[in-house]
Amino acid sequence: MGNISGHYFRVATFGESHGPAMGLIIDGLPAGVRIEENQIQLELNRRKPGNSPFVSPRKEDDQIEILSGLTDNLTNGAPLAMIARNVNQKPKDYSAINKMFRPGHADWTYYKKYGLEPQSGGGRSSGRETLSRVAAGAVARMLLKPLGITVSAATLSVGPIKSLRFDWDFAYGDPLLFLDPDLAIQAHQFVLSKHKLGDSVGAVIELKAEGVPAGWGDPVFDKLNARLGGAFFSIGAVKAVEFGQGLTLAQMLGSEANDPMGPSGPTTNNHGGILGGISTGRPIRARLFIKPTPSIAIEQKTIDLNQQNATIKVHGRHDPCLAPRLAPVAEAMCLITLADFFLAPPSRL
Repeated sequence: MGNISGHYFRVATFGESHGPAMGLIIDGLPAGVRIEENQIQLELNRRKPGNSPFVSPRKEDDQIEILSGLTDNLTNGAPLAMIARNVNQKPKDYSAINKMFRPGHADWTYYKKYGLEPQSGGGRSSGRETLSRVAAGAVARMLLKPLGITVSAATLSVGPIKSLRFDWDFAYGDPLLFLDPDLAIQAHQFVLSKHKLGDSVGAVIELKAEGVPAGWGDPVFDKLNARLGGAFFSIGAVKAVEFGQGLTLAQMLGSEANDPMGPSGPTTNNHGGILGGISTGRPIRARLFIKPTPSIAIEQKTIDLNQQNATIKVHGRHDPCLAPRLAPVAEAMCLITLADFFLAPPSRL
């Protein structure tokens, strides 16, 4: 299984949704980086369930424990290991359906690859695995902070309701992380109305990385956008990714799409801060398209382990919309990828 990410900032995650703990190991951190445990906890609090009517009501403290790698809050060159214990599992929520494949989940593909019956809570494929990524992203944020690099993500749209203006300060105070204060109530009502019917809602996440210097990334197979795209696609709910103007570029003329050049580089940012797979010095802009939460209380057709037709309703504690909990995960995957390029040895063609 692909449990390790990165070449120089190497992150390995472990744990299952209904297991005793989630955890991670970071290898490659240079000695002397100050790590503040409370800052990691703040990032985990943004991702954890139970914070609003727009996320799963599962109650988890997600309390981080740093096991190794620090001396007086400074990295000491050894692997940095952390865990957060699972305290609120409810396997009985799955007892009635544990011999059936849930539509939209990885139950079927894990069964075909590993021969595993559907696991309580989704096991390793559960979104709870992203807890470990967010903790790693918090460490990467501390590593990159002295360079002035910041990464932010918020909800651009839910269902058909799309932000017409971006207010990042508002978004970080909104329970749905919605960017447009004029449309936020409408977005809230849309998500809650579908949840009341037992359904869920898809979304788009807007991400920006500012302060990334020009020259990060490598040509051909290790492009910065390829690595970022792979990092974003490693998040289970992400089904499409755009950089800059994205799909709109296919409808534009070259004279419209090209970013004019000035003494400091591109003067516009249609390409989202990356050209030839290498950062331009402009903000990196990306959008992540998120599928609706597959666990819904509406009856669906499926099959059981005997390949017999069946119907299924998935009860339990599930997110009406994944956007508010996925935004910090998107930030984390961007930060982890940028940290890997930061620690890479310099190269010149």
